[in-house]
Amino acid sequence: MESTLSRVAVIIARAGSRGLPNKAMQLLDGRPLVAWTIEHALGCREVDAVVLTTDGPDIAAVGRWFGIQVHDRPAALAADDVTIDEAARHGIRCFEQAEGRLCDHVAIMYANVALRPHDLTDRGLVKLRETAADSVQSVCPVGKMHPFWMRTVTNEGEGQRDILGMHQPNRVYRRQDLPPLYMLDAGVLAVQRDSLFRIDSAEPHAFLGTDRRAIVTEPGDVVDVDSELDLLAAETMLAWKRRQGTAPPVTRSLPDCLRAAS
Repeated sequence: MESTLSRVAVIIARAGSRGLPNKAMQLLDGRPLVAWTIEHALGCREVDAVVLTTDGPDIAAVGRWFGIQVHDRPAALAADDVTIDEAARHGIRCFEQAEGRLCDHVAIMYANVALRPHDLTDRGLVKLRETAADSVQSVCPVGKMHPFWMRTVTNEGEGQRDILGMHQPNRVYRRQDLPPLYMLDAGVLAVQRDSLFRIDSAEPHAFLGTDRRAIVTEPGDVVDVDSELDLLAAETMLAWKRRQGTAPPVTRSLPDCLRAAS
């Protein structure tokens, strides 16, 4: 297959999640989380095609209703121990076989990420292209959850229980004096195709390459739903974004048969 410049968003959704069963089909404002992710991907200027790889029939039905490519993921690629890159490679392989050509850039998106800034994926793909980096990930500041303010609790001997210690010794007492530190927020992961297909059994993150870049979001910009508490947080954040006029647009109303969380 020949390569032509193309940028593919691959949405990965596994029905068998444990913390929040079938979380991609949990409802936010009456719409499955996967629908929010699909609409985000379809609205990206830098994305040429959107692909969904899943083992969930109801998740697949939502994708097909939106008219994107949907590929049923085999059970061997839907187990708990299957890695993100394995799932993404499945979607990209299927896309390339269907199109008869190779893609160049890939935006990996989790179906259960409810909210993202409208330009987040575009920013990631632009930085990937302009820097020729191997990968670009979105991150947000850790804020007051900084490791400098983390504590250990140990039992150091007879009668010495629940001893409070410092995780990292330091003398920083004000939040504004904490050194900048960021955490992955799961908003988007953009990779070169060559990097995605770089497999090293000794290094699970080999697919990220050696030149790894970041785009920074603000706290609350991205809401990754892994629990019922996260879902409540997403509802609160969506309401707040609507008051601010920054909520993701909803362009299509799903039929009732695609709204039921199972």
